[in-house]
Amino acid sequence: MTNAAPQLPPLYSPARVRELLDRHGLRPTKSLGQNFLIDGNILRAIAEAGGAGLGVPVLEVGPGLGVLTREIASRGAVVTALEKDERLRPVLAETLGDTEAQIIWGDALDFDYSTLPAGTRVIANLPYYITGVLLSRFMTAPGIVSATVLVQKEVGQRLAARPGQDAYGFLSALAAMYGTVKHVRDVPKGAFLPAPDVTSSVIRLDFDRTRPLPDPRVIAFIDAALHHRRKTLRNNLRLAGHQGEAIDAALSEVGLRPDVRAEDVPLDELVHVAHILNVVR
Repeated sequence: MTNAAPQLPPLYSPARVRELLDRHGLRPTKSLGQNFLIDGNILRAIAEAGGAGLGVPVLEVGPGLGVLTREIASRGAVVTALEKDERLRPVLAETLGDTEAQIIWGDALDFDYSTLPAGTRVIANLPYYITGVLLSRFMTAPGIVSATVLVQKEVGQRLAARPGQDAYGFLSALAAMYGTVKHVRDVPKGAFLPAPDVTSSVIRLDFDRTRPLPDPRVIAFIDAALHHRRKTLRNNLRLAGHQGEAIDAALSEVGLRPDVRAEDVPLDELVHVAHILNVVR
């Protein structure tokens, strides 16, 4: 490994991206969530926020044309990228041929994230259609310490929401169980080619690996508690199979009103209710 980051010319010029697509006879595939970043300021902001630096192991999901990959690699990070679209082989051979980035061809949903080295940072423009599934994989992979990702603005709001806020739900609670969430910046539609239908956000999740992993039974309980928005916590728990008298006693013990909504309950109190109801024995 060298002692300095490699000097790589950028790839994010809109004209350069269009030329690559045309020359290789490619069109972005909507079903794969292919919207390529063409704004250098955004690319630099993502790499910076994600902690890409000399010798840092970075995982990217969906490198596409390699635009973000080059920006990360230019900072000396050790990049592994997962790509499903085999049509991109010749493009990535061209755009990443002068980097040390490793491309793993295959579906990101089939990858074993537990194999990643300790200290891995995810930096990626995630395919929107599998964002939630991938985030849950990142949260549970012991080697991943952070994930700085481009997501739909609505998803970013849900991730960063706190109890009592309109966007708060299961995804918010899940992220809080594993660590902290920071909204980095919003990204306009014009920063992509082609422009997506929605505004995006850059979100950074930091995972506290000093905590024990949450019990899957507690996670399932919280999912059930927050499953139906606007319903009371009591009603949601009854729908999940808990008895009314037991629920009433648990709410009373924690000091919660019988008509409280789950999305208004602090996470530690919700976990307390789970233990009172013997979700974890």
